[in-house]
Amino acid sequence: MPGTTPTPTLVLTGGQVLTADRDFTRAEGVAVRGREILATGTDAEMRALAGPGTRVIGLGGRTVLPGINDSHLHGAAYALMRPPFALDVGHPAVTSIADIARAVREAARTVPPGEWIIGLGWDAGYLAECLADPRRFPHRRDLDAVAPGHPVCLTDFSQHMVWANSEALRRCRVDAASTPPPGGVIDRDPDGTPAGILREAAGGLVQAHLPAPTTAQRRKAIAGMIGELHARGITSYTEPGLGPGGDGSLFGGLGTDNWTAYDALARDGELAARVSVLLLPAPMGGSADDVREGLRTLARPASPDPRLLNAIGVKIFADGVPPNRTAWMNDPYPQGGHGALCVHGDTPALQVAELREMIGVAHRAGFQLGVHVTGDRAIDTVVDAFATAQAAHPRSDARHYVIHGDFIGPAALAKLAAHGYGVNMNPAIKWTVSDLMDEVVGAERSAYQWPVRSAVEAGVRVCASSDAPITEPDWRQGVAAMMLRESKGSGRVSGPGQRVPLATAVRAYTSVPAWQDFADGWKGTVEPGKAADLCVLDRPLADLDPHDIPGVRVDLTVFDGRVVYER
Repeated sequence: MPGTTPTPTLVLTGGQVLTADRDFTRAEGVAVRGREILATGTDAEMRALAGPGTRVIGLGGRTVLPGINDSHLHGAAYALMRPPFALDVGHPAVTSIADIARAVREAARTVPPGEWIIGLGWDAGYLAECLADPRRFPHRRDLDAVAPGHPVCLTDFSQHMVWANSEALRRCRVDAASTPPPGGVIDRDPDGTPAGILREAAGGLVQAHLPAPTTAQRRKAIAGMIGELHARGITSYTEPGLGPGGDGSLFGGLGTDNWTAYDALARDGELAARVSVLLLPAPMGGSADDVREGLRTLARPASPDPRLLNAIGVKIFADGVPPNRTAWMNDPYPQGGHGALCVHGDTPALQVAELREMIGVAHRAGFQLGVHVTGDRAIDTVVDAFATAQAAHPRSDARHYVIHGDFIGPAALAKLAAHGYGVNMNPAIKWTVSDLMDEVVGAERSAYQWPVRSAVEAGVRVCASSDAPITEPDWRQGVAAMMLRESKGSGRVSGPGQRVPLATAVRAYTSVPAWQDFADGWKGTVEPGKAADLCVLDRPLADLDPHDIPGVRVDLTVFDGRVVYER
């Protein structure tokens, strides 16, 4: 009959549907037909729509959210940097250098002689020896003692630092005479011998030599990882950096081969998530010529279904990370130094000019830009470069954004808002490193780090993300961190003035990332006509104590109208 609402295939009703729309509207139920949301409304209205073939799930007061969008998640790297591909040497699996040495010793007993031992996740801020003595830091000798016949490469939690043993350094020809690449640092002993720690771009001197997984292994790892994401309610994510600029990263975790694996999954109907991709045409320490050549090689890869896999932008590295004191800051670190840009150039002025041209090249090529940048001086440089590129070559809807933006200041926020650009922040990393950052940058700057509220109040669209494998892809911890600003280690509050309410935090994992994906017209909220990507929690979320949010369980995940996870 004309005007009759079609019969839904699935109804979730009798709960708390948080739509994440502009007004953060609430409903009691949601109806799905096929791949789209059909209707939202009261429990009675939703039950009235159900037909004989409709699956009706009574929520019993539980919460429904849009499918979670982790808008900066290194999916392939996260999949490949865990057993069986790599040792877990992160906290809480290990709490000391001695624990890591034991894990490497055990691996050396099973890995054939001469083959690589690879691990991920160590954090000096959680290693007992480093906490007891600030002068103590991981060293090649710690690994030499337990695996002298194996090359060992352990990447830290941030992926900006590599810990290698003497055999790995020997194989990769890293010695006292070695010069680090632009933007890289090789820690050395007093006699000039490499100490085993390679920071930023220097890590590639070792990582480029690691054995690469096959396409079949990559496919299996990515598919398994997506199954884990479903158990966390995640149905979309941004894969931030696939291309030749990442071919020297750990396992080529950011490399070109991973696009091949994603593409094969999509073409075979096995990609059960919506993956937006930032292409990575140039490595850390790269140049504008690298960007030109990388984009020439990559072009814009075609996708069998742009709603599943879509190369929407380009990633560029501008500087390092604050814990390594490689973020480029206006004011010096308490220990001295300002950090630096990590692009080609012999002087800061030449590097600024190179970075501006790198951004200009990608902008003129028609790509969205996501720029990794953390220090306030580097952020100002990037935002100014966005504005310069737009003025020279106007585009109506570029949606460029700052990735991380740890110490973004008021002037940069105002410029981003004026141009309709965004920022992608990492609240769970704030929770993880908050205590450490007091020592690294001082208490005042540490409290300001990741100023979510300032950004929102300035009119900037704010996405929140895990940056997995830097932290676990757990949006619940991120939401709690945005609301509480408490540290993982001590529980101390850091920057209470930057707290935001639940609605802002939820939107940062749902509707705002849909905008970043150029997909806000068809996903990211629970509204009729939007993609049927949904997440059901085990309790009411609104008015829940934020301290309890990390313990909330995901009961059910719907992707593209299909139940893909049910606890």
